[in-house]
Amino acid sequence: MRRRTVLATALLGSVAGPGLAAGTARAAAPGPSVTLTGNTQLDAQAVFFVSYDGLVNNNSFQKNGLLTHKGYQYAVWYTTDRSAVVARRALGATTWSKVTLPHKLKSSDSHNVISMGVSRTDGRLHLNMDSHSDGFFYVKSVAGLLDNAASTAWTSAVFGAVQTTLDGLALTTQFTYPQFIATPEGRLQLSYRAGVSGNGRNALAEYDGSSWTALGEWSSSTGTYTSEHGSSTLRNMYLHGIDYDRAGRLHSFFTWREQSGSVMCSGGGITNHDTGYVYSTDRGRTWRNNAGTLVGTTGGSDKVAVTDAGLVVDPLNPDHSLMNQESQATDSAGLPHAIISYVPGRFGQCTTNYVTDRTANGRAFHVRRNSAGTWTKTEIPIALNSSQRTRLVLDKYDNAYAVLPFGRIAGASKASGHTDWALLYDGGGLNAFGEVVIDETRVPQDGILSVMYQEKSSGTTPSPLRVVDFRLPA
Repeated sequence: MRRRTVLATALLGSVAGPGLAAGTARAAAPGPSVTLTGNTQLDAQAVFFVSYDGLVNNNSFQKNGLLTHKGYQYAVWYTTDRSAVVARRALGATTWSKVTLPHKLKSSDSHNVISMGVSRTDGRLHLNMDSHSDGFFYVKSVAGLLDNAASTAWTSAVFGAVQTTLDGLALTTQFTYPQFIATPEGRLQLSYRAGVSGNGRNALAEYDGSSWTALGEWSSSTGTYTSEHGSSTLRNMYLHGIDYDRAGRLHSFFTWREQSGSVMCSGGGITNHDTGYVYSTDRGRTWRNNAGTLVGTTGGSDKVAVTDAGLVVDPLNPDHSLMNQESQATDSAGLPHAIISYVPGRFGQCTTNYVTDRTANGRAFHVRRNSAGTWTKTEIPIALNSSQRTRLVLDKYDNAYAVLPFGRIAGASKASGHTDWALLYDGGGLNAFGEVVIDETRVPQDGILSVMYQEKSSGTTPSPLRVVDFRLPA
């Protein structure tokens, strides 16, 4: 792994390319920019409580809390009486139409997010709600709802009953972190964790337009990890995401979290270590490391394990409060990018309080792979001032954007090799709590970055939930 924290300013001049007549210049691709185009209110009184240093309506790992499909944008959240709400608007509209579902948040736990998915084979909207190492709640719309949004009334009648299985498929009694992903063929997959923190396995289920099938678990919780402080024999693989690129390759960055605190220098840190990467070329049935070596089979006996070679792309011991479940994306060439964050060694080699130390000294880093398979890492030179996560977005020109806590946005140009990170928007006036949710599906459709955030509050006083829109380079 070649570490890199050099920051540079890109020269964006015109260059001549193949096929151009002598003296003719090709227009340079624009660098990153954001232009605020609107800010709409979803709810004046969304439920508010802080748990695990986060909010249940704005945990950035939920995929998706906000999504766009065929000219409409959809959002999900819990309102002041804890009821689950799903809303939609036509793109460009300033008001949202809301449907309250017959389910109320069962506990004040910020893990219990609502995630949405789209099954393109039958035009349904799917919701998975309210789970943290226990049972989940599932709702799906009538067929064709998303294909005929303009002509279909947005009422509770378009949603089926709340279920505690996937149409009869009971996955596990210890379910967490639902993430819906659409395959290139239009099937819908559901990624989730079976088990608990420190002893969990990643798994997949798949919907083909008529029924759900359990594909099985693909990561292992067993094996021995040893640091300079001690050893651990149980763990959990936390995903930074799980995404298909344009060619149909499935990518996933991750961190490991050990069950035993004996691997840390201090009990006030967190047992997360190393940034790893795997991919699948067969819709999540098998998994390979960066070199292309098979390292796991979904539903099989050989799963991706901490002892497998070639998984780690950025090594880091558990002494730096490395964040789990940060963010990832793939560029137009199918190359994987990720955001990770931790307390760099220049601030000391042992964090003693996870929240305090990350808030004081945490920094985000952009990790990416080139076409030769080499990894590069660049520090984003903006203090997090928060213990929370950052989201990564790539525009049509492969410029990178880091949506930082409090709604701040930094950018780096592809032309610089993604080294010229600078603050583009300071979040002024948003009064955002911290972590935010982005609509990762909208950017490729119309070049708009939508960010869902909740305003700061205290205790359990409800606060406004809003969506702010930024235009990226056309």
